[in-house]
Amino acid sequence: MSGETHAVVLGGGLAGMLAATVLARHMAAVTVVERDVLPDGPRQRRGVPQARHAHLLWSGGARAIESLLPGTAERLLSLGAHRLAVPRDIVWFTPYGWQRRLPGSEFMFTCGRPLLDWVVRDQALNDKRVTVLAETEAVELTGTADRVTGVRVRGANGDTADLPADFVVDTAGRGSAMRRWLGALGLPPVEEDVVDSGIAYATRVFRAPPAAAGGFPMVNVAAAPGVGKPGRNGALAPIEDGRWLVTLAGTRGAEPTTEDDAFLDFARSLRHPVIAELLERAEPLGPVTGSRSTVNRRLRYDRMPHWPDGLLVLGDALAAFNPIYGHGMSSAALGALALDRELARGRLAPGTARAAQRAVAEAVDDPWMLATTQDICYPGVRVDSTDPRIASRPPEQQQYTDMVSTAALYDPVVSAAAMRVTALAAPVSLLQSTKVVMALRTAARHQPLTAPPFSVAERARLDGDAAAALTTT
Repeated sequence: MSGETHAVVLGGGLAGMLAATVLARHMAAVTVVERDVLPDGPRQRRGVPQARHAHLLWSGGARAIESLLPGTAERLLSLGAHRLAVPRDIVWFTPYGWQRRLPGSEFMFTCGRPLLDWVVRDQALNDKRVTVLAETEAVELTGTADRVTGVRVRGANGDTADLPADFVVDTAGRGSAMRRWLGALGLPPVEEDVVDSGIAYATRVFRAPPAAAGGFPMVNVAAAPGVGKPGRNGALAPIEDGRWLVTLAGTRGAEPTTEDDAFLDFARSLRHPVIAELLERAEPLGPVTGSRSTVNRRLRYDRMPHWPDGLLVLGDALAAFNPIYGHGMSSAALGALALDRELARGRLAPGTARAAQRAVAEAVDDPWMLATTQDICYPGVRVDSTDPRIASRPPEQQQYTDMVSTAALYDPVVSAAAMRVTALAAPVSLLQSTKVVMALRTAARHQPLTAPPFSVAERARLDGDAAAALTTT
């Protein structure tokens, strides 16, 4: 793209850095407006309080990031992140039973969120066209309802200034003020969908037992929605430096506390106590931290009757998910790819921003449905949505989901398809493909697993009573 074009990204998190990377392919310069001072290493920062909890980067998102920032995966691994094949490297108690550890083409990265953010940020800022305006906050859009021409920003000293831009991308997260700013330009209110199960999180980091520090599967005990009881979840994820990051969660009526002494008790209350049994052999490395920033919320900017040129909303500012499904980062990455495609096609021509906003909305639709159609099954859920797929979901759809999820426990064909959908590597429609339907019809009867399917080698890495509890199958 010729000329001294300039883009502005609001927010320097993972979504913002991916957006900046895309924009640098099409613009002469990109400025990232960030309220914090971004750390120069993998450290926690104020603007991402949810970073203390378990985060998964599914293979669909990992491949998207790698296509934008080649070398990211290799660097993560070199710094201690774990690449886990799914479902082979997960001991997974699903709502339908224990998942057999079948081979598959999909995977996930597990590591501390600060490490992931820093690696992506460091990669993105290697491009000299991308600069960060730190300790600066955007306070409003400039321009009109027809075209956004930039943002007005306020620095740490309180002074304001206009920052002109040919394209503005809002990645300011759940706290985005975009709805208010669009109203100030004379645009109508945006439609919003909300599904709130009231889920709360409690997380603690542990030093893994020495023999298990070098490699251990993720352990996930999922809740069982639709049984008339609040859901309780637990995930133990291996992260860098021989640590386990453990997040426990409960929906409305079963929320975990952040009391250190209550952490193991809550882990024992899950549908299976395997995580508690493992933690009895581990060393806590700090206090329990909590979060209630978990509401599924989607803003339908793609349905606005009029959309200004030069503006896009991406990441949690567009669609924020219950983190238990691990789809937020991957959705942001897929949205960034959608933006790249539309800018390559339409450049800065009128209508490109609207086309890009619709393409990004399409990219987040599958993960949105995967999250919300599970969360609506819990008692006390609060739903404010006109989407018929959520508000009036036919019972036969849930019946088919139950059939697929049960067969995925043991059938290689159905499992592979289910893992591809879960990893955001294939559309949900794959589950209704001829191949999957035929596998469902011909699937043989199976004997459900009755205990966590740890391997003999994994059990050997633990000793004493804890190892005895980890029954192999």
